[in-house]
Amino acid sequence: MDAIHYTAALVRKLESIATLTAEEKAALLRLPLRLKTVAARQDIVREGETSSECCLLVEGFACRYSLTAEGKRQILSFHISGDILDLQTLHLETMDHSLATLVPSILAFIQPDDLRTLMLSHPNLGDLLWRDTLIDAAVFRQWMVGLGRRNAYGRIAHVLCELLVRLRAVELVEDHAFTLPVTQAELGDAFGLSTVHVNRVLQDLRGDGLITLHGGSLKVLNWQGLKKAGEFDPTYLHLVKKEAL
Repeated sequence: MDAIHYTAALVRKLESIATLTAEEKAALLRLPLRLKTVAARQDIVREGETSSECCLLVEGFACRYSLTAEGKRQILSFHISGDILDLQTLHLETMDHSLATLVPSILAFIQPDDLRTLMLSHPNLGDLLWRDTLIDAAVFRQWMVGLGRRNAYGRIAHVLCELLVRLRAVELVEDHAFTLPVTQAELGDAFGLSTVHVNRVLQDLRGDGLITLHGGSLKVLNWQGLKKAGEFDPTYLHLVKKEAL
């Protein structure tokens, strides 16, 4: 498998939020990468550490998280193929949160200087990476609304809608179905819920005919119903291709 395969994940992600020229795609595919395979549920970089490279998630599933003084984990976001997990290291030296894999994953590390050279030679790509960072912030805002104002049923319904749309944009959804390699405990850590409460909500979503969930594979049976349950409007994801599910 050549290096172009690995950078293609980034091209797919950026094409989901903007139009790239052939020259820009070629420049992205030429980015020098340092590849690493990481086991499931391993830290990539920890809060307080200095990160000297930007991390591209090529294959797998990852999360951002922080720990309280008592060791309780708050998951801040979930990440999929094509996401650059820590673009902020271009400007912020010290990590203010941790990154971890949730499944066995392929990571590609990019030197900040190589990204800066790319952005200088292709200013539109610099704007596009900035756009991607702004969309990241929009996702955080939606999660904050969920934590503060939605009940558990709405929080989980919303994130399932979000993941379906994001994964579909990078061609990882088939017939409203996708791999959801997130445990109930991890969903609890993301939304401030106990594992028992998460289990109950998932049972309710199944009982209401909105989803099926078997062995880590989730299928949305009633898209409009799930959207309504989660008060989901995909505008904040700023995708080029509007949903047609």
